[in-house]
Amino acid sequence: MSNLPPLNALRAFEAAGRHLNFRAATEEMGVTQGAVAQQVRLLESRLGCCV
Repeated sequence: MSNLPPLNALRAFEAAGRHLNFRAATEEMGVTQGAVAQQVRLLESRLGCCV
């Protein structure tokens, strides 16, 4: 198993951070807001972070 986080989770995090909100990230990525939130939660879990 790889120690690297999932690429889709990194993409969602990067887009949300760059736009400073999930809605703009969803428009860019062509997914739902729930999908972006889920990917960010997955990344937080993999990295051991809680917000």
